[in-house]
Amino acid sequence: MVTAYYALLAAIAAERTFELRLSRRNAKRALAQGGVEVGASHFRWMQLLHASFLACCALEVALLHRSFDPRLGLPMLALVFAAQALRYWAIATLGPRWNVRVIAQPGLPVVTSGPYRWVRHPNYLAVVVEGFAIPLVYGAWWTALAFTVLNAWLLRVRIAVEERALVEHCAFADRMGDRPLIVPLRGAR
Repeated sequence: MVTAYYALLAAIAAERTFELRLSRRNAKRALAQGGVEVGASHFRWMQLLHASFLACCALEVALLHRSFDPRLGLPMLALVFAAQALRYWAIATLGPRWNVRVIAQPGLPVVTSGPYRWVRHPNYLAVVVEGFAIPLVYGAWWTALAFTVLNAWLLRVRIAVEERALVEHCAFADRMGDRPLIVPLRGAR
């Protein structure tokens, strides 16, 4: 069973590699079209946290001899797949505007379709869910806890930087200000 978990982690790592390539291409295009990057100082910390995440999942399982409990592992696996679906819905909705950096493109309207119809930051909701669900698929409690806490701190910084840039360059407050941050507690607009 542990081999299947490591295969899941490898598949997620491959997926992240694809996403980073897509992100680089989209960022290059956005900057060439007058995009403004902000928040580079916190980005290196996000890179470090996210780059170490999957390795920590694998190491905790191997070194602390975690085991698979289907009562927890199967619901967490379902959440992993749901988070992936949400992530790719957000990526597809943003199209060439999606990337892992904060790049505002002055004059472009804020996207309010797809999952952005209900929440301001659906991709971050996917990251939050993955942060606890991926480790808990195989009982990696320490990784789930550590990543969740560190990611919450970084997302607090990241979202503030991103929203400030979008307010300044893309009329964000007018189009998205009344939507929930990452949890869709109210109906669609």
